[in-house]
Amino acid sequence: MSYFNNILETINMIEREKLDIRTITMGISLLDCCDSDGKKARRKIYDKIIKYAEKLVEVGESIETKYGIPIINKRISVTPISIIAGASNDDNYVEFAKTLDEAAKHVGVNFIGGFSALVQKGYSKGDKILIESIPKALEKTDRVCSSVNIGDTRSGINMDAVRDMGRIIKKTAYLTKENESIGCAKLVVFANAVEDNPFMAGAFHGVGEGECVINVGVSGPGVVKAALEKVKGKSFDVVSDTIKKTAFKITRAGQLVAIEASKMLNVPFGILDLSLAPTPAVGDSVARILEEIGIESCGGHGTTAALALLNDAVKKGGIMASSHVGGLSGAFIPISEDEGMINAVKAGSLNIEKLEAMTCVCSVGLDMIAIPGDTPENTISAIIADEAAIGVINKKTTAVRIIPVYGKGLGEEAIFGGLLGRAPIMPVSKFSSDNFIIRGGRIPAPVHSFKN
Repeated sequence: MSYFNNILETINMIEREKLDIRTITMGISLLDCCDSDGKKARRKIYDKIIKYAEKLVEVGESIETKYGIPIINKRISVTPISIIAGASNDDNYVEFAKTLDEAAKHVGVNFIGGFSALVQKGYSKGDKILIESIPKALEKTDRVCSSVNIGDTRSGINMDAVRDMGRIIKKTAYLTKENESIGCAKLVVFANAVEDNPFMAGAFHGVGEGECVINVGVSGPGVVKAALEKVKGKSFDVVSDTIKKTAFKITRAGQLVAIEASKMLNVPFGILDLSLAPTPAVGDSVARILEEIGIESCGGHGTTAALALLNDAVKKGGIMASSHVGGLSGAFIPISEDEGMINAVKAGSLNIEKLEAMTCVCSVGLDMIAIPGDTPENTISAIIADEAAIGVINKKTTAVRIIPVYGKGLGEEAIFGGLLGRAPIMPVSKFSSDNFIIRGGRIPAPVHSFKN
């Protein structure tokens, strides 16, 4: 009888509570594709991606049919292109981005990540060229995602890179202005970026990773909320235990898919990322979980504490279900992708300052936030610096995916469509950060980074 009940429970989680596998992401090393001739390097990159990922989508769909678990995205991450293209004599890397885009379209994946640079301590030649190529690359491609790591706990914050990324984000917004500046939705600025993240737009295949791996990202905010509805008024001990048990079940479903995909593709299983990633669909919201815990509207007093409890309980439950938990693993709070967050912004309970406080206790950071298109680039850089500081000091991953929507201001809304959703334009501080950003240099690593 318990076996039958488990089957019914799983069916209910999928059909009513929107349980899904958010992504199967194949990580591919491109280190052996380096060549001084850019054309030869790009041909090697294209051929290698096709070789490894040609059956990725087919396998994902086969697993969906076999187990009845929706797999929303099939994706690829590659070695940071600044490293691969840096070996060439090219002085612009837009063609490398186009090659990634062509390969992604050929194999049918939703996104390909890795048009990336790691500059936490300084720029190499390839890093500088890649960063300057980002706006045009994101304008000229459809499925390419880009990320830049500008700081980490052991190195501090590269404020020259922080300054540059404000300008790059503004330029990307302008070049994709005909489509709600959507290029910025495919660009993430990190501190303490991880090498095995399966989620876009920040995924890349780190140099410490194997030749090719399968990483899986699970989700299920609706499942967690439904479980909490059954313990209304109970103590936080009960709330935490309920979330842990639910996270265990969600992670087990992800583990099943990961092992099956690994076997069918004959590629090693890398990690399972057990982040709670929302979608714009009603009933699939992290904000609604926080409200179920007892906050009237997400962003109200108590929100950060509720999110801390949620994030911790998800991790505790997940690590009991899989021995290969990795990636970011926690709770995401993207504005445009979470209908509860959108409503909280419109209600006035949630602003950028409160979101910044929330990022101290959850995965990633300021995510999918639309701001006025005329926001100064140094203000954007300062927002990045604030978020990086939270990550560097607290030894955790933080990031900024912010979209200055060209031609739009407060009271308006950006419509991105699909999983990217829609976002109300949020206000930023009217006070200048120019004299802070123009200093350049590096903010030193915190003293506790020197444990060895």
